[in-house]
Amino acid sequence: MADRQDEPDDRSPEDEFREMLREMLSGAGGIDPASLAGAAGLPNDPASLAALFGQLQQAMNRADDGIDWSVALRQGEERAATGQHQITDEERARFDQAFQVASLWLDEAVDFGALPSTPDLLTRRAWVAATMPIWSQLAEPVALSISDALTRVMSEQAPEEMRQMIEGASRMMRGIGGALFAMQLGQVVGQLATEVVSGGDVGIPLLDDGRAAILPQNAAEFGDDLDIPTDQIELYLAVRELAHARLFRHARWLRLHLITAITAFARGIDIDTDRLEELAEGFDPSNTEELRNAVVNGALIRAKSEGQQAALARLETMLALVEGWVDAATADATARLPKSDAIAESIRRRRASGGPAESAFATLVGLELRPRRLREATAMWRAVTEAVGVEARDALWSHPDLLPTSDDLDDPASLVARLTGADTAEADDEFDQALEQLLRGETPAAPGEDGEEPPA
Repeated sequence: MADRQDEPDDRSPEDEFREMLREMLSGAGGIDPASLAGAAGLPNDPASLAALFGQLQQAMNRADDGIDWSVALRQGEERAATGQHQITDEERARFDQAFQVASLWLDEAVDFGALPSTPDLLTRRAWVAATMPIWSQLAEPVALSISDALTRVMSEQAPEEMRQMIEGASRMMRGIGGALFAMQLGQVVGQLATEVVSGGDVGIPLLDDGRAAILPQNAAEFGDDLDIPTDQIELYLAVRELAHARLFRHARWLRLHLITAITAFARGIDIDTDRLEELAEGFDPSNTEELRNAVVNGALIRAKSEGQQAALARLETMLALVEGWVDAATADATARLPKSDAIAESIRRRRASGGPAESAFATLVGLELRPRRLREATAMWRAVTEAVGVEARDALWSHPDLLPTSDDLDDPASLVARLTGADTAEADDEFDQALEQLLRGETPAAPGEDGEEPPA
C-alpha cells in the first residue's frame, strides 16, 4: 500500500488554512495566547483564554458570512457581573413608590400618556442582555468593514504561495475578525453597564418602546458624590426615565428613525487600508497590542467625508432634540423637588464629560452619542413651551417633518413666531396695508422705500 504522505492532498484552501490557524492558535505557530487575549480586551487568566480560543474555533467553523454576536453578549455579561449586587426588596419598594409619584408628576408636564407596563429594575448583567441587540446592530457595519479590509490586506501582503489559500478562506477570516470585534464590543458594553443609571441614559432607545428601567446599584453610586437625599435622586431619575420612555412610545417613528440613521452613518465609514497594510507588514503574532490599539482607538477609520459630516450633524441635532425635550419635561415635572436643579446640573456635567466606555464605543462605531447642542435644544423647548403650551409642543413629535431644525436651535424666536402665527400675522398686515393703498389709488411702496409718492 502506498504511504499516506504520497497520496494527493484533496483538501481545499479553506481546510488548509483552518489547519494552519489551529496550529498557530495552539501555540506552535508563534501566537502567544496571552497576547491574543489582550487584543480582545480579556484578562490573562486560564478561563478567559479557554473562552477566547473556544469562540475563535466556533468562528472558524461558521458557514455564513455573519458575525456571531452571542460572543459579545457573553463577554458583556461576564464583565458586568463583576461587582454587581442583587436587587433587594427594599430597593424595589422604594423605586415602586418613586415611579408612581414620577408618573403623576409627569402627567402634568407632558401630553404623552402613561406607559402600559411597569418599569423594570435591572442588574448590570440584565442591562447588558436587554441592550446588546441594539449595540450589535449599531456596531455590525463597522465590524464587517474592518473584517473585510483586514482579510483583503492580509491576502495582498501574504506570500504568493499562500495567497490562494487565504483568498479561499476569506469567509473564515471574516468570521475570526468579527469574533475579535464582538469580544471587544462585549467588553465595552459590559463596562458601560457599570456606568449607566437607566434605560435611556445614553440618549438612544436601547430598550423596547414603552419599556422603562433603572439600575439601582448605579443610581446609588451616582448619588454617592452628591449631598442630596437619596429619595430625591431616585425620584428625579424615575421622572427622567419615564419621560424618555413616554417620548419613544408616543413617537413610534422615532426609534426606527434614529437607529436607521446611526447604522447608515456607520455603513459609510471608510477603513484606512494604508494603515492596515502598515500593521500587516510589521505584524508580530506574539504582540497584538498594536493591532488592538488601532481598532479600539479608531486609527483604522478614515476622517469623515463631507456626506458623513452632514449626516453626523443631522444625527447630533436629533439626539439634542430628544435629550433637550427630556431635560425640559423633567425640569417641569420636578419643579417641586427641592434639589432638582442640582441633580440636573450633575447629570449635564456627567453627560458632557462622558466616560472611557463611551469613548471606546465612539471609536468602535465612529459615532459619539453625546449631543453637542443640548443646552440650545433645552432652551428652545423651554421657549416653545412658554409660547404655545405643552400640547402644541408635544404635537411636534407627531412626524419628523414637524420637528425643529438645526436653524431653529440657533434662532428659537423664529420657530416661536411660526408656531404662534406671528410671522403670518405680520405678512397679513403688510398685505392689508398695500391693498388699502391700491383702493385709494395710491402706489404701494416697494420694500425698502419710504412710501412717499413720487413728485408730479
